[in-house]
Amino acid sequence: MLSNMDFVRQSLDIHLFFARIMKEHSFFLEAGFTPRDANFIQQADAFRKAFDGLLGEAVSLSNGVVSPGVLQSGEVITPYTLKAEMASSYFTGVHIPTELTQAEAGLAGGGLMAVNPMLEQRVSMLNQRAMSLVAALIQFKTTILSNVLSCKMFTVNYPLLIDHILREAKFYLRTVQRIQNRENINVEREAFEQELFWNRIMAEHAKFIRGLLDPTENELINKANDFGNEFDQLTEKAKAAMDMTVPLAKVTDESLRATQAIRDFKAQGTQGLLECKVRSIIIPLLGDHTLREANHYLRLLKIFDMDKNR
Repeated sequence: MLSNMDFVRQSLDIHLFFARIMKEHSFFLEAGFTPRDANFIQQADAFRKAFDGLLGEAVSLSNGVVSPGVLQSGEVITPYTLKAEMASSYFTGVHIPTELTQAEAGLAGGGLMAVNPMLEQRVSMLNQRAMSLVAALIQFKTTILSNVLSCKMFTVNYPLLIDHILREAKFYLRTVQRIQNRENINVEREAFEQELFWNRIMAEHAKFIRGLLDPTENELINKANDFGNEFDQLTEKAKAAMDMTVPLAKVTDESLRATQAIRDFKAQGTQGLLECKVRSIIIPLLGDHTLREANHYLRLLKIFDMDKNR
């Protein structure tokens, strides 16, 4: 069973990362509908604002409490996040509250040895609020995906992207449920699950980037394609590791190297988008979004790598 300190810290760590991811999913959906689906635009906007509120509350509870490693990893914000939000707001006309990003930039990691009951109670309530909100977003995304696949709706978002963000929401919900139930995490089991999940996510990011680049960006298209193929192979290796036919340590090492490389590729790409040096139909916040997910996965891989070397 999780200690009170671990319960609070793990809850806030996950919300700082995933609440922002969910609010951006809502933004990408909002920006992708056609004028005909104004009601879906309004619903996506309402979800975006609700996750702004959830993230704001998580930030207000986090200073001096969250894991320093999470803040240092680049999964909460990156050097590009603020500019990416401002550019994406300019392009879409959607107001993105950049004060949340500025508040996150000022957060400090904590060395608390004990948690007061009031903080524990507020975090528990935050988890409940998150689970309810994410469950509703899952239903919304499921409806959109069904409509797109049955040709009842057109959106500029790929069907795979909608399925991709649906899987991430389900993953977030399961994680919060486990923390709220005070489950102790088995690092080895977690490594199998996380590597299988995130290698697939990295493969799909590469394919989205490949498909959203301008056809003239041959070098970047080829690099993205190579990353897609590499992470497809790593996904299969992670499956084989779960079946005990490939050593997990080998998959972790390969995933770590590949994730560092795709992280650097995404960082360069996001900078290129912000400097108007990359031709594409990639909104800048999507570049930064995928960069933060790579940073998150990289932090986890380093933990798994250290654990196996003990």
